[in-house]
Amino acid sequence: MPEIVVLSGKGGTGKTSLTAAFAHLMHNGIVCDLDVDAPDLHILLAPQVQQEHAFISGVEARIAREHCTYCGRCEVMCRFEAIHQQGNNLAVNPLRCEGCGVCHVVCPSNAISLTQKHCGQWYESSSRFGPMVHAQLFPGEENSGRLVSVLKQQARETAKKNALDLILCDGSPGIGCPVISSLSGAHLAVLVVEPTPSGQHDFLRVADLCDHFHIPASIIINKADLNLAIAAAIENLCTERGYAVAGKLPFNMDITTAMIAKQAITETASPLGAMVVDAWENILIQLKNGARKRTLPL
Repeated sequence: MPEIVVLSGKGGTGKTSLTAAFAHLMHNGIVCDLDVDAPDLHILLAPQVQQEHAFISGVEARIAREHCTYCGRCEVMCRFEAIHQQGNNLAVNPLRCEGCGVCHVVCPSNAISLTQKHCGQWYESSSRFGPMVHAQLFPGEENSGRLVSVLKQQARETAKKNALDLILCDGSPGIGCPVISSLSGAHLAVLVVEPTPSGQHDFLRVADLCDHFHIPASIIINKADLNLAIAAAIENLCTERGYAVAGKLPFNMDITTAMIAKQAITETASPLGAMVVDAWENILIQLKNGARKRTLPL
């Protein structure tokens, strides 16, 4: 089952807006929002939740006050300073607890238990562009990489069950754990870059990550006309490193108008939509041919 993951080295490049357009253009596929820390693809796709699931990951310590002798051993041994005095009692700060279990081991009265941690929710939904899986971690929670893996596995099962042809994923910006999990099993990474010094720098970081995992990369230079010199430098880098450039898109306020209307740009009459269609067709060709180079003129 082919998997395309749309990524960017930094936030604000237009990654999610383009993913929404690709979801509109995709035929017989499933959309998977893997930006579980700050998801926003659902704003454009307005999915209808069919099933909701709790995401349980890791453990956290809890102190049974009726058994606690307040010896303070757990407070001393906790290297994360998660246990503190609260009045005449000891309490666990769940935002600091890492679930290491040291307090549970050293407690002489067995007053501390380790309980499973509810870190967020994930959803199986339907949208106007087809099935969708997405999630939301609770504020301050970790294990985003594991939640991404849960979503990808569910997307694969749904795709297999319904004989779908493609899995389209909107990944997180950056190069952290959720991005690494997003790339697992992917057949093509679409990297969206904007022509700024920080955009170019962070693009190379995520491109290096794709190279490390031997994932072919297809590049879209978004807002390319805002800085033609840097856009040209990025295109030269792509040529040097053997990356395919699927498209170079100009800056256009129509994308903002579409976002306000909760539409993909390809659902509008904007000329930018036609350019995105060309880029998507290029991506599909690259997916089929192993991401061979083919560059579109601006």
